Amino acid sequence: MSPGDEHDSFGGVGGSGQTRTRLPEGNSGDVYGGARRPVRSPRSLITVVGVVVLLIAAIAFANRGGADPADAADPTSDTPGKTAPTAATGVRPVTGKNGAIPTGHAHDEQGAQSAATNYAVALGSTGMFQDGPREDIVRSTHDPAVADDLLKRLDTSYSAGFLTSLGLDTNGAAPTGLTFVSRTIPVGAKVVEYTESSATVEVWCTGLLGLAGAGSTKPVTSAWFTLTEKLTWVGDDWRVTSSTQTEGPTPVNGDNRASMADEIAAAVEGYGGFTYAR
Repeated sequence: MSPGDEHDSFGGVGGSGQTRTRLPEGNSGDVYGGARRPVRSPRSLITVVGVVVLLIAAIAFANRGGADPADAADPTSDTPGKTAPTAATGVRPVTGKNGAIPTGHAHDEQGAQSAATNYAVALGSTGMFQDGPREDIVRSTHDPAVADDLLKRLDTSYSAGFLTSLGLDTNGAAPTGLTFVSRTIPVGAKVVEYTESSATVEVWCTGLLGLAGAGSTKPVTSAWFTLTEKLTWVGDDWRVTSSTQTEGPTPVNGDNRASMADEIAAAVEGYGGFTYAR
């Protein structure tokens, strides 16, 4: 992977969903909803409270992560939506972290997809532009058999000239007052090939790259791309042996107004990332 392949096309924005807002009922112009609603009967109130209690209990139980996998939807069942590619499986995705990178992915196809997705996020982060963090990321995500050679090639690729072209200094740091943005946001993943010891996973991504802040000459841009990661099972986890990147699939741009540079900087600093799971 060269930085040109990984980062020049990173970036992207979300989809085009619609939200339906229910306005207050009553006479027009009455912001409080017009006439008072009838008082609920005791039976109706008990029903509502019961539903709320059940929902809270269900959410708390799900957040424990201790649910029996048998309780999760069976992907082979005849229930509606069984073929939905984004349906959650209910299986806990990882058991730990190596620094900020998830580890302990399951030794199955789902685990391979989760690993490839989480590694895509790490390999598209700002840490890749600095020597120390880059080595930590590569060694945490790659097969030890390929890590040393890859680091040598990446050290050459992330040259002073490349960093300067992004508006960074030779250490990969942004100018004072600006925020360097490099984020990969996975949209979905699929297994192309799988054996007990290896897997090939495609991760469809959108991402962001650029400098955010007042006076930036390298504004944050977005793009869509697909990462193909070849994984091997080593050291009780999936690790990357190689990866490639292709452009798209790219949706039609929406009508969203481009935000100001300082808004982007505030968003990047204020909104954290996720641990992804298939």
